[in-house]
Amino acid sequence: MAIIVKTENPEGLLAEIKRTLDEGVTELWSYDESGDFSHTPERWINRAWLRPVVGDGELKFGILGTLDAGMSASLYSAYHAYFIEFLLTYLDKHFSSASATAKKTEPDYF
Repeated sequence: MAIIVKTENPEGLLAEIKRTLDEGVTELWSYDESGDFSHTPERWINRAWLRPVVGDGELKFGILGTLDAGMSASLYSAYHAYFIEFLLTYLDKHFSSASATAKKTEPDYF
């Protein structure tokens, strides 16, 4: 259930994601002091987080669940789908592809 984004500049893409949110281009996502991203609509806020991991030619996002609730299929699918939608809408010039795994995958934590 990780998001894998193929890019020539993973560090630059991560900086662009944060810049886009800092500039208020969209209010559908936020990130915390740990650098983890949360979907901000009331239904989803702080129910999970996407943690970025910079790799060679890719930027991965593992999903983190809460300690008091399980990870449901609707929760992880919403976070993955809406985050990929955000990337495609605002940052498509910074990567070549984005995909989501179907099963728990490194660096997921739940």
